[in-house]
Amino acid sequence: MNPLPPLDFWPPLRVRLVDDHAIVREGYRRLFETEASIRIVGEHPHAESVLQALDRSHGADTDLIVLDLSMPGLSGLEVLRRIVSSWPHVCVLVFTMHDSPAMADQALRAGAAGFVTKNCEPGFLLRAVRRVAAGERGVLSPDVTAAPASNAPPSLAPREFEVLQLLIEGRSLDDIGQRLSLSNKTVANYQTLIRQKLGVSSPIELLRYAQRHGLAAT
Repeated sequence: MNPLPPLDFWPPLRVRLVDDHAIVREGYRRLFETEASIRIVGEHPHAESVLQALDRSHGADTDLIVLDLSMPGLSGLEVLRRIVSSWPHVCVLVFTMHDSPAMADQALRAGAAGFVTKNCEPGFLLRAVRRVAAGERGVLSPDVTAAPASNAPPSLAPREFEVLQLLIEGRSLDDIGQRLSLSNKTVANYQTLIRQKLGVSSPIELLRYAQRHGLAAT
């Protein structure tokens, strides 16, 4: 593995923190403040907030976003895609409670530069910031890379995976449709296709499947 670059960015790396838990944001803000070459330019409790901030500045005041995937409102993957599409110069590092290889794969496919879980050591989060800021892509925390490949569920298309995550959270078809700007019929079709691919026939079987594969809390 290549040696980690020092945090010697000048001017300082401008970072936004996106997490709906104030205590979590406070924790990693304090961690980043130990590095003189990192400057926190915004903290956001939900996805809409960071999208509005980026839109106002055209992304000109942001270099890197540390993004949680499980928040109220828009799904994390949808937010990630919007950021990457609208402000391609902004680097996104996912920082999440999920340790599923399937979730990490979807995040990287959606444009994330790295995927770090909240189980990792604080020092690893700092190192991940160094690596993605230096241009490295596909950075994963050890608990994700160590997960057995045999545990990965069948491959789902990005939109299918997004619908799956919302179904696991117990969202109604109407709620999912509003979040993803889809009709109820389209969401229902996705639900049927997902169940067929995963070999389940009911909501409870879907939840158990998600728990077995690390896609939902047990």
